[in-house]
Amino acid sequence: MADARLVMEAFKDSHVLNTINHVLDGADAMDYLRRQGKHPQVSMPDLVLLDLNLPKKDGREVLEEIRKDPKLHRLPVIALTTSESEADILRCYELGANAYIVKPVDFDKFIAVVQSIGVFWLQIVTLPSHR
Repeated sequence: MADARLVMEAFKDSHVLNTINHVLDGADAMDYLRRQGKHPQVSMPDLVLLDLNLPKKDGREVLEEIRKDPKLHRLPVIALTTSESEADILRCYELGANAYIVKPVDFDKFIAVVQSIGVFWLQIVTLPSHR
């Protein structure tokens, strides 16, 4: 939860104006993306920042489900996680992650990384419309 707040603040400081939504676990993430359960009226996100260490359904499972779902498979997914494991990195790219970023431990570096993600993926890159 603390990382989510930091991400939101870093995006705000970078003048990323996109709406930012946060879910607490992998099962809720898939409900959100599929507009099910408590999320029937949400808009499709432009980008997913995915932690691998999620409760209920881990990030690898979420990524795999996103890539197998015809309505979600083009959605850009960035793994933003603490794992430096080569196996995790390889697996995420095999599952179709657009990028894999290890969360810096240093606060200022973390903020800089998140700001770079926001600027690049939400201001520079042209993404397909999900609407």
